[in-house]
Amino acid sequence: MRVRALQVVSIVALVAAWEAAARLGWVDAAFVPAPSAVVHALGTIGDRALGGLGDTLAKTAIAYAIAVVLGVSLGIVVGSVRVLRDVLNPFVIAAYGIPKILILPWIILLTGFGTTPAILYGTLHATFPIMLLVIGGVRDVDRTLITVARAYGASTWQLYWKVILPAVVPSMLAGMRLGIVFCLLGVLVVEMFAGVRGMGAVMGALANGFKAPELFAATALVSAASIAIVLSLDWLNDRLSHWRDQ
Repeated sequence: MRVRALQVVSIVALVAAWEAAARLGWVDAAFVPAPSAVVHALGTIGDRALGGLGDTLAKTAIAYAIAVVLGVSLGIVVGSVRVLRDVLNPFVIAAYGIPKILILPWIILLTGFGTTPAILYGTLHATFPIMLLVIGGVRDVDRTLITVARAYGASTWQLYWKVILPAVVPSMLAGMRLGIVFCLLGVLVVEMFAGVRGMGAVMGALANGFKAPELFAATALVSAASIAIVLSLDWLNDRLSHWRDQ
């Protein structure tokens, strides 16, 4: 309770200082509006922003589901087969290190504007961190556990389900937490530059119109949604930790 109280007090103090700085003219209200102005702006763009946020989250959910399936499955396969890991891991790391913004024009060129490039770019952003962390998790599995499981006659399916998969849950969840942030970022970037709908398009229009309070309000909505998703993944991590201990 003390920690929660300190967190709440810290947030309230920060918002109060921000409000005071804006009202006293210490910051330019045209670029850094007061929190009260942001709350008022949220009421004016509420329907538009919520509609855009829903569209963005729908694209993100599709892209994220594809990225999790690809990242986890490829990570387990590549990580568990040493030859594949030795051959492919440098290429995976190199692909992860390439700035994805360089690929965006090609994606738009091939798929056009709208939903498809957003989903594809979001998937591309999220797959690599998930895959790399899962590869690392599989690589670090205690080989003694695998040896003992095989000695007791475990099948390949049982080996993956009972030993490898529970062991890589922490790495998988860490990759999923990173992946959702990258995925949402990828979708928003495409919506800003090549989208006709979604929160990215809304924020781009607000920025081009120099509507700072509305832009801050839209940013706050996206941030709140992202934080809620990450906290949900933390809850999932706690639930899966009980399965790992069984």
